[in-house]
Amino acid sequence: MEPDRPFTRRQATKALAAVVAMAAVPVTTVAQTARPLPPPRKEGGKPLMQALQLRRSTREYSRRELSAQVLSDLLWAAYGVNRPSGDRTAPYWRHIMVIDVYAAMADGVWLYDPAQHALRLHLDADLRADTGVQDFAATAPLDLVYVVHGERMQDITPEERRLYGSVDAAFAGQNVYLYCASEGLATVFRGSIDYSKLARAMRLADGQFVAFAQTVGYPSS
Repeated sequence: MEPDRPFTRRQATKALAAVVAMAAVPVTTVAQTARPLPPPRKEGGKPLMQALQLRRSTREYSRRELSAQVLSDLLWAAYGVNRPSGDRTAPYWRHIMVIDVYAAMADGVWLYDPAQHALRLHLDADLRADTGVQDFAATAPLDLVYVVHGERMQDITPEERRLYGSVDAAFAGQNVYLYCASEGLATVFRGSIDYSKLARAMRLADGQFVAFAQTVGYPSS
């Protein structure tokens, strides 16, 4: 066996270029990994008035994981397609869809695809702790992150984009509240976030910004 030989300058340059090229691959290439969800259950649950009676915010969570079926039902309730037209379970600004719903879990950050009712891997990293300043965000099974496409909102000021995007996120968040109340889950809609840190961690594109986050799980007791 021949002894190892040192790289020539040309070989070293080529190797460095290859490493840089790999590092430059955009995050969107990761998003091709898809996790199909079971069809959402659209019947059953508590009557609306009972769900409103039970709706509340909770800040203590069990680490128990959510089943695939519960995750499916929850995401559909939040922002799923409920008509052949492609419209959603939540209203949205000027009939322009500016909200993306991300699911931050232990196995990564996933983008919800309402049209296919599937999750697409956005980042292979556990960013739950980055979704809020409270300790429970890091250990609850699911943190939803509502991301706004501000670049889709034309002819209005940046302040108005944040206002209307936040309203759209709140619509989806209330749907989650009602679903959780119906199913005995715990949730809280949160604005206590280091927004700049979370946007960097999620590698959001220019024009996108985080509106709110929402923790979901089983109550601790």
